[in-house]
Amino acid sequence: MSKDLKIVFAGTPEIATTVLSILLEQKFKIDLVLTKVDRPSGRGQKITMSRVKELAIEHKIQVLQPISFKSDTLAIETIRKLKPDVLIVVAYGLIIPEELLSIPKYGCVNIHVSLLPKYRGAAPIQRAILEGDETTGVTIMQMDSGLDTGGILLQEEIEICNTDTSGRLHDKLAILGGKMIINYLNNINDIRVTPQNNSSASYAHKIEKSEALLNWSLDAQVLDRNIRGYNPHPGCFTYLDGKLVKIWQAEVTNMGSNKTEGTIIKSDKNGIAVTCANGSVILIKELQDSGKLRQPVSQYIQGHTGLEGKIFGV
Repeated sequence: MSKDLKIVFAGTPEIATTVLSILLEQKFKIDLVLTKVDRPSGRGQKITMSRVKELAIEHKIQVLQPISFKSDTLAIETIRKLKPDVLIVVAYGLIIPEELLSIPKYGCVNIHVSLLPKYRGAAPIQRAILEGDETTGVTIMQMDSGLDTGGILLQEEIEICNTDTSGRLHDKLAILGGKMIINYLNNINDIRVTPQNNSSASYAHKIEKSEALLNWSLDAQVLDRNIRGYNPHPGCFTYLDGKLVKIWQAEVTNMGSNKTEGTIIKSDKNGIAVTCANGSVILIKELQDSGKLRQPVSQYIQGHTGLEGKIFGV
């Protein structure tokens, strides 16, 4: 029966593209795709469609792009006439109105990249790394009118490696989410809903660019998590000689230092060693001057002599 389901898919960014690709590879028929409106992108601010829309067009799937469901009633009416069995939501970017939740036979299900009720909200991947969590996972959730408060249908845990950036972890979770939604669809009549424990809920607030300013008075372990957690967006940054520098990759060392926090104590092809809180030291491996390309440290130091003794800061 699963391959005969009428499915509406709603999603916009890369994680949604991965899940939609997996559904199509597994020969599920997608009757309609919802994605956000085309937007300016890149240096030239060229109007660009989402990759989800591109994929839908490649597979000759109807696409709707309401600005909002309140101002565009056509989208809801189109879905109502379609009489879908299920609506799958993956990082869509628009709030699904209560009116729409009740239209599909099996309701609307959301692929959320945390182990709910932990990290409800916009940035669960980044917050898990920033908090130093050892595990995270994916929840397939029955949507209700609240923000990530619906009942749990399926849940699976994975390890967070100490080298994972939010970009790498995103890709792992996207693939896992795709496999789990296939499992859900293949067993849609047998899976039961488990209510969330609201008393254990936490919220993953949207990432603000200002959060990514490196504070060298923090321990090297914390700074390492920040560098990984804000990679690729918005990218951790600091200042050297009054100029902005982005830090993309680093590692904690067993070195010690009695220098002022933010001081560069060593600089060679193996890394730029910087003093952090309590004498801990972090070794920068990849960085980027404002307006230039990212560089491994072995290239960066060729154009930056006399780094030892300088201090990163505002």
